[in-house]
Amino acid sequence: MAARVLIVYHSMSGNTRKAAKEVARGVRKVKGARPVMKTAASAGARDLVKADGYCIGTPDYFSYMAGMLKDFFDRSFYPSRGKTAGRPCGLFVSHGGGGLASRSLERIAGSFKLKRIGRTVLVKGRPGPAARRALRALGTRVAREVVRR
Repeated sequence: MAARVLIVYHSMSGNTRKAAKEVARGVRKVKGARPVMKTAASAGARDLVKADGYCIGTPDYFSYMAGMLKDFFDRSFYPSRGKTAGRPCGLFVSHGGGGLASRSLERIAGSFKLKRIGRTVLVKGRPGPAARRALRALGTRVAREVVRR
């Protein structure tokens, strides 16, 4: 059975959804790994526990993660507590000129005790060629780590 990389994201404009799809493309490059994409509104603690690793994406709203993503974390924290610690996690943020939401996303990943893989990928606006490469690389790095475990 393939290792599961859960990609949880929120998107209103479509930019973060496009970024999430690029991350999934990167995951698919690794034999033995498969991406599972879920919006923050539809994902929950059960999804976290069933996955072997994670990629989490948000737009930057007022220098903070999207409310729907925060809601996902709020709903999932206690039911998944102690069941996800140490699992690999990559983070990505779409923004219009700041990217400060990365701080809140990094803090909350730390609260879940996830093992961050690489730096948070910041994507300004719609993902261009360089951002798409960085997002695919993020997915690949997380997938490799998951398959190694």
